[in-house]
Amino acid sequence: MDVAKSGPLRTPPHPTHKLKLLLRREFWEHKGGFFWAPIWAGGISLLLTTMALIFGEVAARRSGNVTINGLDLRLLTENMSADDVRQLADGVSMSTATAMFWPMLVLGFVVFFYCLGSLFDERKDRSVLFWKSLPVSDRDTVLSKAISALLVAPAIATGVGIACMIAFLLLLSVFVLIHHGNPFVLLWSPGNLLANAGVAIAAIPVYALWALPTVGWLLLCSAWSRSKPFLWAIMIPVFAGVFISWFDLMNSFDLSSGWFWKNVVAHLLGGVFPGTSVLAMDMKLTNLRHFPDMDVIRAMYSVLATPQLWVGAAAGVAMIAAAVRLRRWRDEG
Repeated sequence: MDVAKSGPLRTPPHPTHKLKLLLRREFWEHKGGFFWAPIWAGGISLLLTTMALIFGEVAARRSGNVTINGLDLRLLTENMSADDVRQLADGVSMSTATAMFWPMLVLGFVVFFYCLGSLFDERKDRSVLFWKSLPVSDRDTVLSKAISALLVAPAIATGVGIACMIAFLLLLSVFVLIHHGNPFVLLWSPGNLLANAGVAIAAIPVYALWALPTVGWLLLCSAWSRSKPFLWAIMIPVFAGVFISWFDLMNSFDLSSGWFWKNVVAHLLGGVFPGTSVLAMDMKLTNLRHFPDMDVIRAMYSVLATPQLWVGAAAGVAMIAAAVRLRRWRDEG
């Protein structure tokens, strides 16, 4: 009877609902970096590509270059063999994939500085006191920031990159039409765009695992440092590398100092930049038969079989857990 007088009972919100709200909060607070920065980067690259095509076309016509002015792509494609068409499709795939370069490069900088300031800035402006007054745990808050950096931001940048590839193909289609070519034959082959988009989407889980130690380290520095988290995040790994190189400490493990710089310092500071896992593992993607192909995805996912990835991921999880504990009591400005 007392329950009836006090009104209906309210069920507590589900944890996934809280996490969804926290992720939405992170997106709207950092929409400029997550959403607009890749768009601006892709837009500028497309503008420069358009200017380059126009400049090349105008310069060729003014100079009376017969090679450009008299270029008839329709006659060119009619004389191409099936093997030539396949090689052309591979070349177009590689060129359209480069249209994603600038949005993905901007992604690395956005994630780096987002993680570095996410926990420090809320202590600096004292807004952490407001957020701690809400029924949201420190664990959920830090996890929402880590998920935003590892999954939300890469997914948005990948979507922008795919849109840039489509826009790039549209620009090339205009150039092909000017020279009497068929863009559906030369550019829009059925598998090109889908294969490029598939590789980009398939790279997101690998990126998240590879970037985990960098994100954990930056969040830890953001939660721990009283001032200038950027200097702390950079100086500690670099000074550790200098110290190890100076005293040749890696010789005790039959390793060179360069191993520490490449596998610890570079991974800790540069793991949020897409493609660094390929560079770190010395993968030879240029030797593959076709691009893109399942061989590319297979080579990209081969990093999952390396201990470096999983040791780094475990270290990243440990650092995120340490950032959660530090946030519980560091609320000073």
